[in-house]
Amino acid sequence: MSLQKIRAVLFDLDGTLIDSALDLAGAANEMRIARDLPPLPFERLRPMVGAGARGMLGTALQVTPDDPRFSELRDEFFLRYEQRMTQETKPFEAVVTLLDALEARGMPWGIMTNKSQRFTLPLVKALGLDTRAGAVVCGDTTPHAKPHPAPLLETARRMGVAPADCVYVGDDLRDVQAGQAAGMPTVAVGWGYLGGGEPIGAWGADHVIQRPSDLLNLLGMA
Repeated sequence: MSLQKIRAVLFDLDGTLIDSALDLAGAANEMRIARDLPPLPFERLRPMVGAGARGMLGTALQVTPDDPRFSELRDEFFLRYEQRMTQETKPFEAVVTLLDALEARGMPWGIMTNKSQRFTLPLVKALGLDTRAGAVVCGDTTPHAKPHPAPLLETARRMGVAPADCVYVGDDLRDVQAGQAAGMPTVAVGWGYLGGGEPIGAWGADHVIQRPSDLLNLLGMA
């Protein structure tokens, strides 16, 4: 599917625009240390960052959402993460170059993330992305989160662009599913966290890219 008539680029946040893995993994390891457990190697935790608290707690403490302790542990994880979420998180270096290039060519871009407003809005502001993004829609902005199309449709509405004229770029299967449900072409990125499920090539995205600059090629802007 050609992207050369696209009028807006919508991005997932964690693992696509920003590398938040060190702070998320750090919060999970803080919980292990508080329980007299040794911290896990970063390489063990990084792939599950895209799954949020569920992925972090499952890997760090072997706790699943059906465990009666899950809700309390999730609240503790969120609090620990909130206290440190800007310590080591930053945009991927090559993504900064990509955003600069999109803006220089007059291509608006926005953010649609399943991360809640509690974390997203202060984090995006701390990273200086709030004044650059045409819209920021979070997992709790609408009654639904990805893979439901509602938050992506809301992002397109706020951008003033028809869904079919937007492309959604992300590093998780749910990003592809949400984009397809919203009638948007999708791009899966190989530099994200990717999780432990199907390989990226099996997600059904319209395009798979390994470097942020590849998106400019797809958009005919290179």
